[in-house]
Amino acid sequence: MEGPTRLSRLAAAHGVATVHEPVPGRPTEVPRETVAAVLVALGVDPEADEIPGDPDDLDHGPLLPPTLVLRDGDQPPPLPPGTTLRLHTEDGVAVPLPTGPAPLPLGYHTLHATAPDGRTAEATLIVVPPRLPAPPGRAFGLLVQLYSVLSERSWGMGDLVDLGDLASWAGHAHGAGFVQVNPLHAAVPGGPGQPTDPSPYRPATRRYPDPVHLRIEDIPEYAYLDGDARHHTDRLLARAAELRADVLHRGAHIDRDAVWDLKRQALETLRAAVPLGPGRRAAYCAFLAAEGEALEDHATWCALAEVHGPDWRGWPAGLRDPRSPATARARAEHLERIDFHSWLAWLTDTQLARAQRAARAAGMPIGLVHDLALGVHPHGSDAWAQAPILAAGVSAGAPPDAFNTRGQDWGLPPWRPDRLAEHGYEPYRQLLAGVLRHAGGVRIDHVMSQFRLWWIPEGADPADGTYVSYDANAMLGVLALEAHRAGAVVIGEDLGTVAPGVREELAARGIAGTSVLWFERDWSAPGAPPLPPEAWRADCLATLTTHDLPPTAARLAADHVRLRELLDITDDAEGELRDAHAENAEWLAYFDRLGLLPPDAGEPEVIAAAYRFLARTPARMVGVWLPDATGDRRPQNVPGTWREYPNWRLPIADADGRPTTLEALAASPRVAALLDALGAEMAGP
Repeated sequence: MEGPTRLSRLAAAHGVATVHEPVPGRPTEVPRETVAAVLVALGVDPEADEIPGDPDDLDHGPLLPPTLVLRDGDQPPPLPPGTTLRLHTEDGVAVPLPTGPAPLPLGYHTLHATAPDGRTAEATLIVVPPRLPAPPGRAFGLLVQLYSVLSERSWGMGDLVDLGDLASWAGHAHGAGFVQVNPLHAAVPGGPGQPTDPSPYRPATRRYPDPVHLRIEDIPEYAYLDGDARHHTDRLLARAAELRADVLHRGAHIDRDAVWDLKRQALETLRAAVPLGPGRRAAYCAFLAAEGEALEDHATWCALAEVHGPDWRGWPAGLRDPRSPATARARAEHLERIDFHSWLAWLTDTQLARAQRAARAAGMPIGLVHDLALGVHPHGSDAWAQAPILAAGVSAGAPPDAFNTRGQDWGLPPWRPDRLAEHGYEPYRQLLAGVLRHAGGVRIDHVMSQFRLWWIPEGADPADGTYVSYDANAMLGVLALEAHRAGAVVIGEDLGTVAPGVREELAARGIAGTSVLWFERDWSAPGAPPLPPEAWRADCLATLTTHDLPPTAARLAADHVRLRELLDITDDAEGELRDAHAENAEWLAYFDRLGLLPPDAGEPEVIAAAYRFLARTPARMVGVWLPDATGDRRPQNVPGTWREYPNWRLPIADADGRPTTLEALAASPRVAALLDALGAEMAGP
């Protein structure tokens, strides 16, 4: 066949959509140029005559796919009669393959097949649990942007010791069950004259947390500093106190680069002055051995970025490939600096582990819930080390919808689904294992990416992208297996455009969704009234807002509309203002009918009523956006802005806009009243 019909068949064979529905029931054709560019990014010649055949053709198709994912009790795919199978488990043990419904061991195995006609094949066999267990009882917790929570000992931004203290206080004093934090992934440093991108959702790597979150004084070797090294670090401490005071008392924004400059100097001094003792040295070596090539790659990128700049695509040609002879020589040349960055990864890992232990010791059944960003910065270490697995010439984003009529381009290179399968999903499973190592849960940003992702060709408008399908059974299976092994809950951020059946599939696998109060309405009823609490789904994290939405105090006053008008990112401020006031009035009237509002309720009581409403739903997890507890009106991020607004750089503040410390927050009657009211409502009569 010729023309678009042949191209559409080729696209379908590789999971590339040629039609999508920005509005249900109104299909839109994807531009032919987009389909061709996406096929090229998948390594497919769009002009090729050959179209892959039926993969289920037992006589001529591949004997086995590169990766098989089976849930406990599933059977392998059909094979030619007489084919023999051998299974080698992840422990290297050869076991007979059950011929009946006997369960296979969970894990990552190797399957060997030999057909009667002499064909042989080897595949990765991943056996995954059929469903994750529900969280251990109902729980409420805090949703926190860690950088924003400064204590009296922070170096200008919140750190991992602050996180442990916050979790310990919330668990011991108020019975909170978890603390969900923003992605702590390592960032891409800024170039000459350019600041580091403050967004936690465009990291250099998702595998390792950023050492900017370290508390220097909590590193054991710090206690042994003396002489000139002690004097130098004392001067750095004094400068850090000034940074902290600038943010807390002088109206300055959080300056991540200034904080890191001081911490880097302190860490270099500490490393040079105080060697590790035998036990600590052995623990560090064990960490290096366990992390292997992944950590070596990240640390090498960090060292080379210091010399050649953060964008590896502009490095000397030989260094753009982590496996090249030139890179091998560079590793030897920069060995000391590579070890320094590996040491930082270990120190950060140990402090993160301590924060999770503090959370569990405070009685939290879950503890820390980490946030896994959708992708990585194209300049970063993951993009350098995993270039063969990432699609070139495209970026991930979102199609136009009711909230973003132009669509979104997030500038993140997406994983190639074919390469993930060829590698047995090892990059994904290693990533999840690392994120879950010191956690009781993980939030998957844009969980719809487990099914499909909007790819945008380089230079194209976001609206002119298309969906590329992923093997959801494999993606969700690996996610479930790693969460099962970590004993962790999984929360999927399923807001926005969600394909039919996605939420049902997530629920069937025990993966919780995300439900935001203002979006939960009975869309089948006239006027779409608020959804009654008993009609909410149980498998969700219920909350009032997120990092991309206004705090509740701002929403109740419609401050978010005025802010959008001030930033010139709205075309109809008056209309939005009318809608906001009408929506608020509707919800307040509903809270009043349910008996949640006391007479003459002020803003704190209204916010408490909204959270008590969430407690009346069957949601197994209820998340309190920490700025809601203090009355903070400023959003942490305003989508669609960059220089116009200080995204990701604001400390948490009180109702008057004054930055507040962790110590003041913990002593606040307003915070205590909200958390105690929510806890009492969840406990029931």
